Amino acid sequence: MPNYRYTAIDEKGATVSGELKSANADAVVDQLLNMGVTPTDVQLSAGGQKSSGSPLDIELIPDWPKDDDLILFTRQMYTLTKSGVSLVRAFQGLSESTPNKKLCEAMAQIIEDLQSGRDLSAAMGEHSKIFNQLYLRIIRMGEETGRMDESFKQLYMYMEVDKETRKQIKSALRYPTFVIIAISIAMVIVNIYVIPSFKSMFAQFGSDLPMMTKVLLSTSDFTQKYIGYIILVVFFAVYSFKKYINSKSGRIWWDEKRLNFPIVGNIINRASLARYARAFSMGSRAGLPVIQTLSAVAEAVDNAFMEKKINAMRDGIERGESLTQSAYASGMFTPLVLQMMSVGEETGGMDEMMQEVAEFYEREVEYDVKGLSSAIEPILLTVIGGMVLVLALGIFMPMWSLGKAAMK
Repeated sequence: MPNYRYTAIDEKGATVSGELKSANADAVVDQLLNMGVTPTDVQLSAGGQKSSGSPLDIELIPDWPKDDDLILFTRQMYTLTKSGVSLVRAFQGLSESTPNKKLCEAMAQIIEDLQSGRDLSAAMGEHSKIFNQLYLRIIRMGEETGRMDESFKQLYMYMEVDKETRKQIKSALRYPTFVIIAISIAMVIVNIYVIPSFKSMFAQFGSDLPMMTKVLLSTSDFTQKYIGYIILVVFFAVYSFKKYINSKSGRIWWDEKRLNFPIVGNIINRASLARYARAFSMGSRAGLPVIQTLSAVAEAVDNAFMEKKINAMRDGIERGESLTQSAYASGMFTPLVLQMMSVGEETGGMDEMMQEVAEFYEREVEYDVKGLSSAIEPILLTVIGGMVLVLALGIFMPMWSLGKAAMK
């Protein structure tokens, strides 16, 4: 659509100007009137017609909004709606200052939908890759209650805590991942460059080599001879693994295995449960029915295996079970948490209880992440020590044998 430059007078009598994308000048006038300003001049801007682009003008990697983009957008929407600014004007103002291209395009489409009479939740629902179901349901509740500012406030506060939880999970996995990669690279270098340098020396001994040395030399020969095939096999294995875990069944399998990883699996599990509890608290506080809340929360946990469990909880409630009963059957929660959920269900304060559950899990995650290094270091030191021992025995034992023979 072409761009139109306009000049108008706002409610305070001040002159304002800017640009709008629209099908024609009459549509621009309607938009300005809906914004509460009186247009005095509307003209097609120079170069306003958008170029169709060259054949090379292709977006190879879509720049989808990141967590920080959505948090900033949500917080700004809270400030604007709290100040009484209309949704159309709020979106128009933010669309001019948003650096993310995809989010800016989405806001432009939302503005058009709002001006055509659609609800905000319905307009945002057309962009499900940006706004998840929980986000949309909270916005819908804000529309129904007339407290849109409160909905945006709940969302940005939840997203900030959720971002911190994600950071803790990444922090928990970063250290062991880095060490494992470093050890693997070191083993390849030793097999290709270090051990072969001793091979000619060992050949001059003219005596039978120790078993450990033979194993090292055989491994080095195999690595040197088939290094190209090894790289291809590793590449194919990684590609196949990623393709599998991107499928529905593969993702469920992988997310279940992640929860059972030694040491870090417990941290991932608690962090996911914290996200579940906080999202459930927010949905409950917004007045969503339990079944709808669980449907939205299932997507918010970002774990396919737990999503399957939460959907099973929802099915149990639909069959007439209580929330505590279905939670117990899922096997995801500790007895203490189940007791807190039971109290919340009996007293009608489920939102407050789930808030406490979220804070409980978040404190445990924070504590476990701080002690992660001390828990992993003994295991890594044992592995590295074993590797060094194997190399030392394989390389130095022939030398010791030669030295003893020479002394005799």
